Amino acid sequence: MRNSFENIKIVLVEPLGSINLGSIARLCSNFGIKDLRLVSPKCDPFDIETKKMALKGMKIIEDATYYSTLLDAVEDCVRVIATCGRIDHGDIPLCSPKNALNWLIESSSNYPVAIVFGREDRGLSNEELLLAQKVISVSTPSNYPSLNLSHAVAIILYELTRSSENYKDNKGDKSYNLSTPKELNNFLDDAKDFLLRIGFLYQHTSSSRMAKIKSLLQRAEVRAEEVSLIRGILRQTKWFIDNKDL
Repeated sequence: MRNSFENIKIVLVEPLGSINLGSIARLCSNFGIKDLRLVSPKCDPFDIETKKMALKGMKIIEDATYYSTLLDAVEDCVRVIATCGRIDHGDIPLCSPKNALNWLIESSSNYPVAIVFGREDRGLSNEELLLAQKVISVSTPSNYPSLNLSHAVAIILYELTRSSENYKDNKGDKSYNLSTPKELNNFLDDAKDFLLRIGFLYQHTSSSRMAKIKSLLQRAEVRAEEVSLIRGILRQTKWFIDNKDL
């Protein structure tokens, strides 16, 4: 059974409310989460309302790290789960929280993994959701599907604890390292340039088509060494095209 969540990072994108932020810090302290990452917070993390809600969890706020983009916040994470309350998320498939959290804790504790929560008013963009290998949503009655941010965090952390308690080490489990969001983004930048060059992509539709490719690779849980291999093939192909007449 996993007793530590030291490798799990909770990432909040542009949190708006001091009360919510304080509540989430307290929840992190309650559930043994030590690493809170804040992407361009829109509230003061050291506001009096934050302190009132956080109580002993204020240490989580004091130790939090800050980032300007979500990609920067998760670039070192080998597995990423994003939360989504919207139904209009295009080609990005939803995974059940139970399956996604089981998958998260199966990864090696030596490597960082992340659970990402979006903005209180509009959640995560489709581009941000594509930085995750798994996207989950907390089911609520259809007449009022929107959850308060801190409530959503509480539910997910509780489910994470249940998954951890039920987890049993199995030598057959797949605990390989997936490509990090940064590695995958760098590869896709190279691939986009190459596919534009050979005429497979057109500039005006390249973003939407590359988003489909990225979604496919995330669902396939592409590994770091596989991304490196394909990137090497692209580079060699570019070299051959540039030097074929030499």
